[in-house]
Amino acid sequence: MRIFSQAWLLVLLAACSGSAEPQAPETVHLFNGSDLEGWHADVPEADGTPDIAASFSVRDGLLISHGSPQGHLLTDAFFSNYELIVEYRWPGEGGNCGVLVHASLPRMLYGMFPQSIECQMHAGNAGDFWCIGENIAVENMAERRNGDPATWTGQEGANRHIRNLTDDSEKPLGEWNTMKIVCRDQTINIWVNEDHVMSGFDCTATSGSVAIQAEGTPCEFRRIDLTPLPVE
Repeated sequence: MRIFSQAWLLVLLAACSGSAEPQAPETVHLFNGSDLEGWHADVPEADGTPDIAASFSVRDGLLISHGSPQGHLLTDAFFSNYELIVEYRWPGEGGNCGVLVHASLPRMLYGMFPQSIECQMHAGNAGDFWCIGENIAVENMAERRNGDPATWTGQEGANRHIRNLTDDSEKPLGEWNTMKIVCRDQTINIWVNEDHVMSGFDCTATSGSVAIQAEGTPCEFRRIDLTPLPVE
């Protein structure tokens, strides 16, 4: 009996040892390169107009935001605590687009924008924050957010815009840019082409969909990868 018990003890110790090894987080390819599986579009102008031109499509392995009709492409799943890598370019003129994180209530603002924090991609301003029904703080807030502090909210008519730390991190039009967004608990950090351009804290949301905008200008995406962050 003693030998039998010791043998089982060794098996249990080995099992415990194996289960204690940390598992590397597995990257989720939100865009699979062939279709929009795992996403859904919310385009107000399409309500009741099923034959309207698509705001988003896939062509030659790229996810295309056509810019109009304006709206959003959102992941079906909600995420929290992750690193998001987005590779994008402007195929023509630079313009407006964005990546939204922690997106929740649809059409919360101006009948179109979902409640979220926007990580701006507007050409020349990549890495700015726009607060959409949510809010976030940064260092040197008075220098980077306009108006009276009482208006620093994410509501309609408020001063929702927070400028990033540098506007010279983007590649020339037509070249691929890489934006890295790290959401951990109540913080959001943004890198543009390896430059750390934004650091936010005290965010009022910590989970939600990831969304891509159609906001007036065609933009192309070749990579949208999300890697869960290990629990600290």
